[in-house]
Amino acid sequence: MSLTILLLLALGLGLAGWLAARARAWTFRKASPTGRLASLPSYHAWYVALWIVLPVLVFIAIWSAVAPGLVTQSVLAAPAADQLPAFGFQRQTILNEARAVATGAAQGVFNPLAREFVEPYRDALSFYNWIGIAATLVIAFLGGAFAFLRLKPDFTARTRVERIVMAILLGASLVAILTTIGIFVSLVFETLRFFGMVNPIDFLFGTHWAPDPMSNPENPDATRYGAIPLFWGTLFIGAIIAMIVAIPLGLMSAVYLTQYANPRLRAWVKPTLEILAGVPTVVYGYFAALTIAPAIRDLAVDLGASNPSSESALAAGLVMGVMIIPFVSSMADDSIAAVPQSMRDGSLAMGATTNETIRRVLVPAALPGIVAGVMLAISRAIGETMIVVMAASTAANLSANPLDSMTTVTVQIVAMLTGEGSFDHPATLSAFALGFVLFMVTLGLNFIALRVVKRFREAYE
Repeated sequence: MSLTILLLLALGLGLAGWLAARARAWTFRKASPTGRLASLPSYHAWYVALWIVLPVLVFIAIWSAVAPGLVTQSVLAAPAADQLPAFGFQRQTILNEARAVATGAAQGVFNPLAREFVEPYRDALSFYNWIGIAATLVIAFLGGAFAFLRLKPDFTARTRVERIVMAILLGASLVAILTTIGIFVSLVFETLRFFGMVNPIDFLFGTHWAPDPMSNPENPDATRYGAIPLFWGTLFIGAIIAMIVAIPLGLMSAVYLTQYANPRLRAWVKPTLEILAGVPTVVYGYFAALTIAPAIRDLAVDLGASNPSSESALAAGLVMGVMIIPFVSSMADDSIAAVPQSMRDGSLAMGATTNETIRRVLVPAALPGIVAGVMLAISRAIGETMIVVMAASTAANLSANPLDSMTTVTVQIVAMLTGEGSFDHPATLSAFALGFVLFMVTLGLNFIALRVVKRFREAYE
């Protein structure tokens, strides 16, 4: 509630500053002999409004992170805090119950001791809410006064506003980069902790994966952390079976839609095909587990296979391939359509057939986009979890038989992080090592795609 109040207060103060600055700019315009200003009144208004809102938003972001800790410290300073357990889950549960009642999120508490902290929480929340409101008003006033006093007829408000907007856009563009760096740093840190407990050689080249979260973390069995079955399962399901399905179907559909289909057919087939990309993966998982996997098992029995598993890499790979067809098809479609018509006409004029023109002119010229689509599809496939969990099981098997049950890196990451194991245990830390390997593989695929795109783009430009 307090955060909502602060945001509304920031917007209200910004609106007030906008109106006041605009009115002041109009007075400058009326008082000027020429009736002209260095910038339009609206830019003066936005300059003041931005100087009010942006500092307040920065304060709200910091305050929302700091205030809960201050409230908790204030509550723990109350006399009733002596009755709390020294540490542990029960202590936090009592405080959470009291806070929920104090904020109105709950009507009552289950633990009688939590009642003692409801009023201290209310008092602390009220006190720090008022501090936040007061600080917001002070910061808004200082920012608004600083900007308002700078307004003059010759003030270049437009230039200043555009610089502020450019800084905001730069910050927005840096979010993805900083997020990637943060992910990389966190993965490296936790991976190094894991490799301090388990030899990297055993992890990267071991063939047995069976971490035990309940084992002694001081003396882990390195032979239980061999990740080769996971790497193979990810490669086999996501990069082999799925690609065998997705690449031919996606590429052929793109060729048909761009070269053979009439405009009316293309107008509804292409959007229908792209709907596959918006279907939730859990739906694909149900489809794979309830339809495809039993069908493959029954077919294997009819062909003479002995006791085939109802969960198989083939079932997961086939459905995953269907799921990523739009990634290949859309990129290939756009790339082929972007090839200059003169290249196609020139090939046909030289006597080449339509088939030869597609194979020897259009596809090579569109290859950068096609490769980019394939790399995107592979990255999407190796990061898939739900389909594998529901159709290929969580068993880490090292087998080339597509009818066997297998698992992937992402499935085991989820399994290791959603258990009750400690984050200091090698079984839990192994998830970060797996994530680091997956991150590096995806990065390598993107690097290869960029190199291929650059090479062939230079050849056809």
